[in-house]
Amino acid sequence: MNLDDVITVLQPAEIIGAADGALPVSAVHYRAQDVVPRGIFVAIPGFAADGHDFVDTAVDRGALAVVTQKPLTLDVPVLRVANTRVALARIAAAFYDHPSRDLTLIGITGTNGKTTVAYILESILQANGRIVGVLGTVNHRCGAQIWPSANTTPESLDLQQLLAEMRSAGATHVVMEVASHGLALNRVDGCEFDVGVFTNLTQDHLDFHGDMDRYWETKKRLFTELLPASPKDVRTVINRDNVHGQELAAQVANALPTLTFGLDEANDLWPSVRTSDLNGIRGMIHSPAGDLSFASPMVGRHNIENLLAAVGAALALNLPPHAIQAGLAAAGGAPGRLERVPDAHGRFVYVDYAHTPDALENVLNALQQIKTRRLICLFGCGGDRDRRKRPLMGAIAGRLSDLVVVTSDNPRTEDPEEIIADILPGITPIMPRVDHPQVLAGTWRDPGYVVVPDRRKAIALAIRLARPADTVLIAGKGHENYQIIGRDTVPFDDCEIAARNLAAAPPKTMTPAKGETP
Repeated sequence: MNLDDVITVLQPAEIIGAADGALPVSAVHYRAQDVVPRGIFVAIPGFAADGHDFVDTAVDRGALAVVTQKPLTLDVPVLRVANTRVALARIAAAFYDHPSRDLTLIGITGTNGKTTVAYILESILQANGRIVGVLGTVNHRCGAQIWPSANTTPESLDLQQLLAEMRSAGATHVVMEVASHGLALNRVDGCEFDVGVFTNLTQDHLDFHGDMDRYWETKKRLFTELLPASPKDVRTVINRDNVHGQELAAQVANALPTLTFGLDEANDLWPSVRTSDLNGIRGMIHSPAGDLSFASPMVGRHNIENLLAAVGAALALNLPPHAIQAGLAAAGGAPGRLERVPDAHGRFVYVDYAHTPDALENVLNALQQIKTRRLICLFGCGGDRDRRKRPLMGAIAGRLSDLVVVTSDNPRTEDPEEIIADILPGITPIMPRVDHPQVLAGTWRDPGYVVVPDRRKAIALAIRLARPADTVLIAGKGHENYQIIGRDTVPFDDCEIAARNLAAAPPKTMTPAKGETP
């Protein structure tokens, strides 16, 4: 790639300074401190800093040219464009020779379920001999290679580099979680998709988007802009059990081939569930291509929808039902998504990433429907994020749990006590605060809540209170193996801490309350 190629890709509104178009481009950058000689620096406005403030650093480090949104005069050519994020995505795709053209690319978007659907679809594709790359919340991976995931959807330059590396590793298919930030910040512009999957839309990220209307418009970009722009034979898979999915299906079905899924027969894909309990779900999925049976260790209605989404994507890729069935049999769900922590004493302890009102409600509803005794819910809310969801999550936990342990999540730069204070107005109209000494003594019986800001102590308490056949949900952090306190990231793994406490604290034998089964 040379400078003329960059100019052809960008079609800049203005070129400031003399440009020798024959000069070869060695690299593309959006961090000035990373610039190498003959690299192109794209100045993007960020959350903490604006790349335009660092153009001199890029020039000093040998930048061949600078792409900006502002008319600047420098010692190197300045290519002025309307949107440098769009420019970065276009240059990145071209610089890495458009890797998505050589891959079958599946994009999954929605508030909840993206990670689980990606894991299930990965299993289906691998069972059918495909070499699969995954870009997602837990990590980015292809074969034996794993890259850490700082963002669910990486910055466009990093994304195109990862796609190119997966292509070089022999990947045939890539499953990508497409987050709303990735859509809003043009990170997936330049990707040529084969299939788009919509899971659902509920409240989240309003600290970034401002309101639900803008959040929804951002999510729709995948289906209304990016998929129609792909030169491939594009198909969509949409959850019509979600009201936004109904709207989306009606909007795109005439433009793009669409498979709908949901829990009733009005959809293209729908299930017949035979059993659903704490050990998993079993049944039949009906589709236009035929029926297929499934048995999954995952639990809950929301995971039935996730299974339908993955099966729909596989059908959109023209895999036959019997081939899909083999992949479902091998799919064990995603880390930190209702992940069972084994217990020798019969307590059902789950760790889940639920950090939105809808996700918490889905998980608690699922456990309520299949629990055999009491349900203890431990959760907190993240700091420096949407405060409006905190009392909503408190009300959901209070309504659907026998005991709520309110604790800290990732407080970041907020005071954990203040975050908890935002949660409590949702709980207090529903259940009383339980006397703390009573809880610590293990004599709690009636519904109520307790506040334990230290998450490690809160997990220990929840497990100490659980008896055989009780269910404990540890919500909010899921697969994360850290906690963000202030500006520090410290090791913290809910699964590990829960397992340690289960091993150290056998359940107490208590005299049942009047009318309670021992």
